[in-house]
This record gives sequence, structure tokens and C-alpha cells, in this order.
Amino acid sequence: MTEKINLEIVKKSIRNIPDFPKPGIHFKDVSTAYQDGAIFSFISNEIYEHYKNSGITKVIGIESRGFILGSVLAYKLNAGFIPIRKPGKLPAEIYSQSYQLEYGSDTLEIHQDAITSDDVVLIHDDLLATGGTIGAAIDLVRKFGVSTIYVNFFVELDFLNGIERIDPKVSTWSMVHF
Repeated sequence: MTEKINLEIVKKSIRNIPDFPKPGIHFKDVSTAYQDGAIFSFISNEIYEHYKNSGITKVIGIESRGFILGSVLAYKLNAGFIPIRKPGKLPAEIYSQSYQLEYGSDTLEIHQDAITSDDVVLIHDDLLATGGTIGAAIDLVRKFGVSTIYVNFFVELDFLNGIERIDPKVSTWSMVHF
């Protein structure tokens, strides 16, 4: 890609898939944005720039698409990377949190020794829809007594008002809005 990357180019690079995973849902496929190296670099750098002076010590990525940018951000921020996973995928002692999402229910898990109360945590996920997943992730992180939690999304679907389900005391930033 030879043109200068900006947010409009990033937005246009995200594919819309109607009726996935069920009728009536318009799925935003961010993998098409990640396929272009210049766009992927732009996204990574923009999110890094937003958080580079926040003192973050751990970046948490939510399974599975949150792992992609979450691990890049951890590397760029010189922070540890912690996965929040679906049930049965973590081998040590875990904390577990169930939640509702727009088309069913699910559970998230994190290792009990993943973070400490002294950590400054950035929770990253690819997309904010109705807020159920991020609410469960925040609840899991709070089990560690962490006092500073940041939340980041690559994409936010504003019309679903998921931001309203996030505690206003948690600093939240989304790069792209639809």
C-alpha cells in the first residue's frame, strides 16, 4: 500500500459479513485489516502511542482475537502478556467468570498467579459489542486487587452501547468506531 494510512483507510479495510454467526448480526471481520502490513503497523502504533506513558506492566488479551494486538502491545510496552481464555485451556489454578453475550453465554478464565495487585493492567480485545465479554474480563482482573485497569478495543460498535456496561472508573479507549 503506497498511500498514507489513516483511520478512514483502516475502517475501509474491515470486512462486514452479514448474518454471521447468526441471522441479523453484521460481523466486523478485523482480520482483513491485519492482512495488510502497513495497516497492521498503523493500528499497533496508534494504540501503543495512546498507552505508552501509562505505566502498564501487564497486557491481557481476550481469546482469541485479543491475542493478536494484545501480544504486540505487550511487546511494544515492555509489559508481560496474559491470556484470558475459554474454559479448559489453562493448566494451572484459575479464576472463572461466566457472562452473557449478544448471542448466548460463555465463560472466561485466567491463571490465579497471572497478575498481582501492584500491576497496571491493559485489557485488550478486538471489538466491543454489547460489553458482556469485557465486563467478565474486568471482573476477573479485579479478583487480583488491581487498582489501575485500562481497557482498549480496536473496534467499537457504538450502536450496541457496550460502553455503558463498563464501569466509568475504568479508562476505556477504542480506536475505530462504527
